[in-house]
Amino acid sequence: MSEPSRFDRGHTDDLMSFLAASPTPYHAVANTAERLEKAGFRQVAETDAWDGTSGGKYVLRGGAIVAWFVPEGAAPHTPFRIVGAHTDSPNLRVKPRPDTGAHGFRQVAVEIYGGPLLNSWLDRDLGLAGRLTLRDGSTRLVNVDRPLLRVPQLAIHLDRSVPTDGLKLDKQRHLQPIWGLGDDIHDGDLIAFLEEESGLAPGEVTGWDLMTHSVEAPSYLGRDQELVAGPRMDNLLSVHAGLAALASAAAGENLPYIPVLAGFDHEENGSQSDTGADGPLLGGVLERSVFARGGSYEDRARAFAGTVCLSSDTGHAVHPNYAERHDPTHHPRVNGGPILKVNVNNRYATDGSGRAVFAAACEKAGVPFQSFVSNNSMPCGTTIGPITAARHGIKTVDIGVAILSMHSARELCGDRDPFLLANALVAFLEG
Repeated sequence: MSEPSRFDRGHTDDLMSFLAASPTPYHAVANTAERLEKAGFRQVAETDAWDGTSGGKYVLRGGAIVAWFVPEGAAPHTPFRIVGAHTDSPNLRVKPRPDTGAHGFRQVAVEIYGGPLLNSWLDRDLGLAGRLTLRDGSTRLVNVDRPLLRVPQLAIHLDRSVPTDGLKLDKQRHLQPIWGLGDDIHDGDLIAFLEEESGLAPGEVTGWDLMTHSVEAPSYLGRDQELVAGPRMDNLLSVHAGLAALASAAAGENLPYIPVLAGFDHEENGSQSDTGADGPLLGGVLERSVFARGGSYEDRARAFAGTVCLSSDTGHAVHPNYAERHDPTHHPRVNGGPILKVNVNNRYATDGSGRAVFAAACEKAGVPFQSFVSNNSMPCGTTIGPITAARHGIKTVDIGVAILSMHSARELCGDRDPFLLANALVAFLEG
């Protein structure tokens, strides 16, 4: 197999723009929906009755999105081809009573979401973004994308044990960011500030889902700019590639499957929510699509039996400074093409027949791929793949792009790999 004849750097440029514009899952799905609209897709409400018309459609729910394209004349039992990904990333999230401080500093109280590399959030300029819920029940996105917060690290002069014992952070005491000076701290100050930033009247916000993000822009890196540094690659890189693949597949003809993009929230803390992969969202959308086209339960069973999902999430590239942490015969390299993730204990859902599906898509696209398996002496991570397979009874294959610094505030990937992944996903969706 060989790479596509021409590497389109425009895809990676666009990925960097997508990352910068999507500091939260809510922004990520809003940006995805905007791009789908430009590709001819239309939003359908879960509270409305659905019809069986052809074309591109999508459902939004919180920080999750499911989009699909029904080809002209598709039968009710037509199988689906699904790209699954997740929209959330580890970070620091604002508590219900956010206003705090001590010793003349004003601070914001935060919780730790997922499993971030905590040291990567120290001494970094942070913005604040998320979703505000108003008195009338509507929501408003907010994004203060400028240096607003900072978690200052303790000077080494005050902790001489760091060089020998390493940095040790208490999640409650050491991660509360500073955002100003003053001893006069009142409940409601932060939300009042965000109301003013959003052009809202005082007291209009009654609920919020807010999180911090690094305001440093994604950038190319290295002598030949062969690397990309940026936030939230785990896993907006896959959301972006799946979005590009779905739009491309929808523009094609004679599709034998119904292509789907599912971007779930809450993967980083177990996927158990109404917007997570372990919730009912995907299954409900697929079933309603079958029934809207006049299908029966038998048609639903036939469609699911022929469905395949590629669960696309970032994986671990071999680290030049820690090669011993990897399996000695599986060293995925940056810019070596997407990775196929395998774990015999079902931390990943890939089996031999799933491997064949992915290999066929890569061959069709002219894309090289690599295999990833964990070192036997180390626990293996997981993602939405096994959850999707078990919950819906559909064949699922775990894949992704190999990166470094996973779960850091800024991660690192190759400049070509996002493009190669998108090409493989196009070939998969087109069948």
